[in-house]
Amino acid sequence: MLIIDDIDRAIVDVEANEIVSNDGVVHLRKLLNSLVSRFSQSLDSLDGDEKREIGIRINKLKKCVELKINKFYAQSSRTEGEIVDSDLTLPCLDHISCRHPLKIQCNKMVDCFTSLGFIQVETNEIEDDWHNFTALNIPEYHPARDEQDTFFIDGGGLLRTHTSNVQIRILEQCKIPIRCFSIGRVFRNETISARSHCFFYQLECFCVDRNVNISDLKSTLLYVIHYLFGRNIKMRIRPSYFPFTMPGIEVDMSCIPCGGVGCQLCKYSGWVEICGGGMIDPNVLNNVGIDNKLYSGFAIGMGIERLSFLINKVSDIRLYDINVTEFLRQFCM
Repeated sequence: MLIIDDIDRAIVDVEANEIVSNDGVVHLRKLLNSLVSRFSQSLDSLDGDEKREIGIRINKLKKCVELKINKFYAQSSRTEGEIVDSDLTLPCLDHISCRHPLKIQCNKMVDCFTSLGFIQVETNEIEDDWHNFTALNIPEYHPARDEQDTFFIDGGGLLRTHTSNVQIRILEQCKIPIRCFSIGRVFRNETISARSHCFFYQLECFCVDRNVNISDLKSTLLYVIHYLFGRNIKMRIRPSYFPFTMPGIEVDMSCIPCGGVGCQLCKYSGWVEICGGGMIDPNVLNNVGIDNKLYSGFAIGMGIERLSFLINKVSDIRLYDINVTEFLRQFCM
């Protein structure tokens, strides 16, 4: 490939270049920025394997420049007390930065739902009982609270167990029609393992207006799945139970690795669960002062880590939080 050959030649040229002054450092850094910018512009038309190969070589080029500059500074500062004149405003080459895979996925979700006309909103991670449980049709005696055991704060309050608290706060404050979504951290008192964590990221999307029905929910879900995974992916809806929806549903999509035939990832069913949702329970609308005879709505809840699992084929949720550079470098494209 021509791009790879160009990068390899640039690496050879850098290795042969000996820096003798600070002007040489500035020139080499400007040359590096120019080359990286030129090579990066060619990535959009390439597939994943080619991008990965070019990314590895670009990182090698950056490392080569870094070693040359460090060698020059080490030689220049051998005399005790000598001050090396350097431009402190130049970017550091010790670390190559990139977006976290969860941030990449969050950005995709923002693009997806804003293209549908939904507005992104943010609310509290520290909540009270009303907004996190009671207003969502989960009173104190309800068994669903056992499934969402969370971290309670001395003096009152708790860490939210889902982003559905956003739904309550927005419905209390805003006028109908409402089309909103929110992405943020939620917290559960769970044992940390390869498939679960005490905190994770979740998306909440909801719409309330006159004559909103389950067909609107289905069409929204189908658009989201096609936006994220492609139009050849199939979707199915299964009935389920959530205290704050009636009816409640769980959504599956056809397994990508096996094409719906059956594999270990989908437990040989051909389907992978992707999210839950349903029509907002009339009691929830009443709790926030909305007449459920005039208005209806739907809500969707998605785990960001689950989506990232499917897209990036990650097998252990703990990798997202323990700063393993070998794992994170895969996303430096």
